[in-house]
Amino acid sequence: MRTVPLGTTQAPNIISGMMRIADKTDEQIREIYTAAREAGIDFFDHADLYGFRHPGGGTHWCERRFGEALGLSSAEREQITLQTKTSIVDEEWHYDSSYEHIVSSAEGSLRALGTDHIDVLLLHRPDALVEPEEVARAFDHLESTGKVRSFGVSNHTPRQIDLLKTAVRQPIVANQVQLSVTHAAIVAQGLAANTADDDAITRDSGGLVEHSRINGITLQAWSPFQKGAQGGVFLGDPDHPELNALLDELAAKYDVTPIAIATAWITRHPAGMQVVLGTTTPQRITDAAAGSDIRLTRGEWYGLLRAAGHRVP
Repeated sequence: MRTVPLGTTQAPNIISGMMRIADKTDEQIREIYTAAREAGIDFFDHADLYGFRHPGGGTHWCERRFGEALGLSSAEREQITLQTKTSIVDEEWHYDSSYEHIVSSAEGSLRALGTDHIDVLLLHRPDALVEPEEVARAFDHLESTGKVRSFGVSNHTPRQIDLLKTAVRQPIVANQVQLSVTHAAIVAQGLAANTADDDAITRDSGGLVEHSRINGITLQAWSPFQKGAQGGVFLGDPDHPELNALLDELAAKYDVTPIAIATAWITRHPAGMQVVLGTTTPQRITDAAAGSDIRLTRGEWYGLLRAAGHRVP
């Protein structure tokens, strides 16, 4: 499996996401974990919020299920990367990036995961009431006590990151954002520069990919197979016949399944992105991971972008 830079380290360009394990048995969670490890994935993504709607669950539920099901030894724990997120509060739904909330949430994640450190902690959503000094104080405390090793964000715009960096001294190593070949505005916007196309309008997220490359921030693509804002995946979807025909054609060429080509479309980008798999089906993890090393040609990459409905002037 190909790796990409993540801060001062290297990480696989495929991540196994744990958002949907709330109702899984211990055995099923172990099967998901084993499939990921056998595919070369040693990076697992969590959030304190995942599983909060599950009956009897609540905050940190999926983290707890992961920790309980695996019971990792200290030696095996050092072989993997655990990433989690904070800042979304489900009661009176709101965002909280205060010192108290970040620290208490991280400590709750440590207990739930059964570990003494979190490798990467992300701010899950931008907080309109953010005070960068509060975030900085929380990050400093968590780093100095050895509870968190690296920090990042999720769903943040370039300017929101710049605002955090006025006080936060640690590198922002990652920004987890929604990206798939059909939901690709952060990539397609730049292609429409100097045209009359609506995509040429500079929106708040404009330049996100370029900002990340300039600042050494690794983009992590969540919902990599989702059609867009609407639910459901584009793979095999009758609303995307041209895209699926090309995915099938390229899958045959590279002797993989279409999900691997959809993965390869993201990993082909020179920004060195990571794909966050949300599936809990072991075989789909294996199939998607096969796209890690596929280097699509420029023509194939742009062909998929056009087939997904984006304009390439």
